[in-house]
Amino acid sequence: FKTCPGRVLCKLPCSGEKEVDLAVQSAKAAFKIWSQMSGMERCRVMLEAARIIREQREEIATMETINNGKSIFEARVDIDISWQCLEYYAGLAGSLAGEHIQLPGGSFGYTRREPLGVCVGIGAWNYPFQIACWKSGPALACGNAMVFKPSPFTPISVVRLAEIFTEAGVPKGLFNVVQGGAATGQFLCQHPDVAKISFTGSVPTGMKIMEMAAKGIKPVTLELGGKSPLIIFSDSDLDNAVKGALMANFLTQGEVCCNGTRVFVERKIMDTFTKEVVKCTQKIKIGDPLLEDTRMGALINRPHLNRVQGFIKQAKEQGAEVLCGGDLYVPDDPKLKNGYYMRPCVLGNCKDDMTCVKEEIFGPVMAILPFDTEEEVVERANATKFGLAGGVFTRDIQKAHRVVAALKAGMCFINNYNVSPVELPFGGYKSSGFGRENGRAAIEYYSQLKTVCVEMGDVESVF
Repeated sequence: FKTCPGRVLCKLPCSGEKEVDLAVQSAKAAFKIWSQMSGMERCRVMLEAARIIREQREEIATMETINNGKSIFEARVDIDISWQCLEYYAGLAGSLAGEHIQLPGGSFGYTRREPLGVCVGIGAWNYPFQIACWKSGPALACGNAMVFKPSPFTPISVVRLAEIFTEAGVPKGLFNVVQGGAATGQFLCQHPDVAKISFTGSVPTGMKIMEMAAKGIKPVTLELGGKSPLIIFSDSDLDNAVKGALMANFLTQGEVCCNGTRVFVERKIMDTFTKEVVKCTQKIKIGDPLLEDTRMGALINRPHLNRVQGFIKQAKEQGAEVLCGGDLYVPDDPKLKNGYYMRPCVLGNCKDDMTCVKEEIFGPVMAILPFDTEEEVVERANATKFGLAGGVFTRDIQKAHRVVAALKAGMCFINNYNVSPVELPFGGYKSSGFGRENGRAAIEYYSQLKTVCVEMGDVESVF
C-alpha cells in the first residue's frame, strides 16, 4: 500500500442477490456450530482475535489510514479500541446467563438468554474497522453469526477483520463480508434468514432500513447522524475547553457522527475563547496522513468535499463569518496534489436558524454561538431533531450534572469529548437512532430471552 489520494486504490465486485444469499447461508451454517459452543469456548476464540489485532496494530492502522484518509495517529487509536472491544465481549461471553425464579409449591421458572441467529452489520466509512468490531463483538459473544457490509468508500480493512476471525478459529462463514452499495444493503435487509440489522450511517438511509426491517419484523439498531451541542461555561478551564472543542470538531477530518459542532460559549468569555480556538485550529497540521506529525488527512471523496464546501458557502450567504479555514488545501508534496484536503473551519456570527447550525455537515466545520444563561442554552441545545451526543465544560460539577441531565442526548461528556470506552453504551435519542452499542447494554440487542415455567405438582385445571 502507498498513499495515493485521488487515485483508485483497488476494485471490488459488488455482491448481488446471489452472493448475499451465499453469505447468509454460509453464516447460517456456521451459526449452528458457534451457538452450541459454551461462552468460555467463544471467549477463547475472541481473545485470540483480539490478540492478533493487537499484534498487527501497526499494519492494520496503516491499512485503515489508506482506506479512510485519517491520520495514522488516529487510526492507531481506532485499532486499539477495536481489540479492546473484542476483549471486553470475550470477557462477557462466559458470563451470559438468565435468572432462576422460585414459584409457589416448589415450582420454579427460569430464563435463557439465546442468540438471534444471522445478524447483519452495515458500517459507515468514518470508522470502518472499529465499527465492524463494535457490531461483531457483542454479536459473536452472544452466539450469533454476522454478515457485514462496509461502506463502498472504505471496503478494505473489514476484509482483514474477517481473515483475523478465521485465523482465530471461528467456524468458517461465521463473519462474512459482502461488498456493495444500497442494492446490496437492500438484499441483506430483506433476506428471510436475517434475524437482526445493525446500521451506522445517515438518517435517510436509517429510515429506509427500518422500513425494510419492519416488513420482516426484524429488530434494528440504528446509530445515525447528529448535530450535537458543546456548552462552554465561563467557569471552565479555558485551555481544556479549547482542546475539547477541537476534539469535538476535527477528529477524522470532522467526519464523526457525534461531533459537538454547535459550540455554545458563555458570552463573557466568547471573545477570549474564540480567539484561542482560531489560533489552535490554524496550527493543525494537514497533509499526508501516514506522517507521524499529521493531525488531519483528506476527506473521504470529492463529492463529500464539495458538499462540505457548499455548506460553508451557504453559511457566508446567511451571514456567518469565516474566522479561519474553510478553503481547499493543496499540500506541498506533489503526490498529494489530487487529495481531498481542506483547512479546518471556524464560523462566527452564527444564529440558531442558519443551515450550518441546524444540519449535519460531517466535515471540519465548527459553529460558535454565544449564550447568557444556563436555562437558555439548555433549551437551545435541545432545539434539534438530533440527539446523539452533548458536552459540558465547567468547574461547577453540580451544574455539569444538572445540564447533562437536561440534555436530550444519548451520549454526554463532562470536561471531555469524543472518548469511546467500550465499557460504556453508545447511541442516540430522537432522529439519531435507537438501540445501543458497547457496554453490557449491547447484549440486550444481540440476544433474546426465553422464559421456562416448570410445574412440580399437578396441573391446576379450570376444566
